[in-house]
Amino acid sequence: MQKDCDLAFYDLGNKLWSSGTAGKGQNCYLSLQVDGNLVIYSGTNKALWATNTNGKFEGTSVLVVQPDRNVVLYGPSMWGTGTDRVGTANVTSTKHVVISGNKKISMVTHQSEK
Repeated sequence: MQKDCDLAFYDLGNKLWSSGTAGKGQNCYLSLQVDGNLVIYSGTNKALWATNTNGKFEGTSVLVVQPDRNVVLYGPSMWGTGTDRVGTANVTSTKHVVISGNKKISMVTHQSEK
């Protein structure tokens, strides 16, 4: 999430995808809700953007940045940026895993070799 409230994905400085929410709020945050909807909220809790996947899957869901650069909401697959079709990715080496204290949120990243 960028400071201007735009959720954007970059590869080597090139923007692959954007939510188009730049300048539409302040102190924005991204929420993966229990109902399976991924939503960008402003600091005043106004919904600015959503995947509109609410109700399609109740329960555990996960947002994954795949090695092919496609960002997908799984539980089962409900939405994707389509960025897996843009060139090739070199995501091979160092793997970093971050897990929240309550183990409800995890993120896996790979540092690409140059």
